[in-house]
Amino acid sequence: MTTTVPGLQFRSLTIPASMDAGDAADFREFTRVRNLVYREIAGTDDDAMTPEELLPHYQADPDEIRHAWVVIVDGAFVGRVGVDLPLEDGSRNAFWLVELLAAHHGRGIGSAGYRLIEQTAREHGRTILQSWAQHPDADGDRLVAPTGYGSIPRDHAARFYLRHGYTLEQIERQSELILAGADATVRHLLAEAETASAGYRVVQWQGATPATHVDAYAWMKSRMSTDAPSADLDFDEETWDAERVARHDAKYVESGRTKLVTAAQHVDSGELVAFNELVIGTDPTGPSHQEDTLVLREHRGHRLGQLVKCAGLQTWRRDIAPQSPKVITYNAEENRPMLDINERIGFVPVAYNGAWKKVLT
Repeated sequence: MTTTVPGLQFRSLTIPASMDAGDAADFREFTRVRNLVYREIAGTDDDAMTPEELLPHYQADPDEIRHAWVVIVDGAFVGRVGVDLPLEDGSRNAFWLVELLAAHHGRGIGSAGYRLIEQTAREHGRTILQSWAQHPDADGDRLVAPTGYGSIPRDHAARFYLRHGYTLEQIERQSELILAGADATVRHLLAEAETASAGYRVVQWQGATPATHVDAYAWMKSRMSTDAPSADLDFDEETWDAERVARHDAKYVESGRTKLVTAAQHVDSGELVAFNELVIGTDPTGPSHQEDTLVLREHRGHRLGQLVKCAGLQTWRRDIAPQSPKVITYNAEENRPMLDINERIGFVPVAYNGAWKKVLT
């Protein structure tokens, strides 16, 4: 597809079978530009991935359709456009991104890419479009989230969303924990949680989910799609089973990344009722990421969130990623139960993301 911007093309991304394949060059360059864009926004390489780490997330997936385009100007890759279409029954959602190197902002390229997104969403019958962007703090006018929690500057990204008919729905806090010096606090809070959670025990695993825990883990992952605070955003209730868990696990194994799941098991019933995930890439000295954390509603009030977070961090630091300098995590700004735990552990806010939504007519 071409536009009135001279030398501009949007080319469908070729997804190679592996990074050793003869058609892998575009994906390698796609990843390089992705990492550069994130470095420009955040000033760090904390979200960088190697092509080998990223590729499994772009392979065919029965749970979603993923469309991706590379943005090319005068033969050079300058950004990417993507839209994900969940395949849950009756889904109306599309999740998208437009990411450009800063030198190419203000030329109409982002708007041209966005037209691809709306066109694709309409072709698939999707009417709810949602997207996230980091908004580095800055002076000047601000937008307050309708939840009443948090605000962002009316920056370049915010103006882009507003110009295309989006509303800000939620602020997401990015926090990080510097692991050096956190061990004593984690030990103290873990002991505190163990006392408060009598009747529960910790179970952990890496790699493939053990068969004895697959059904319970699948149920908790399905609840993650509905139970986390979501303001007026729209999320499908995801259906997880053993096959979906296996696909989820395989993405980490194939990418070479390491994932630790720490769960709380109700002793009397044997059911898993809370979990936390920690992940690190192939560089053992790189940052770690805390991904999903959930306590099932009927088991809240026993400090199980604190239990699985602290037990996970202790194992992570001692046995799995002792060279990792920090852990990064994301929470809705109104999710005080999780933020309270994180803050007690020592996580501090470092950035804020806006969650944006538009309903197509």
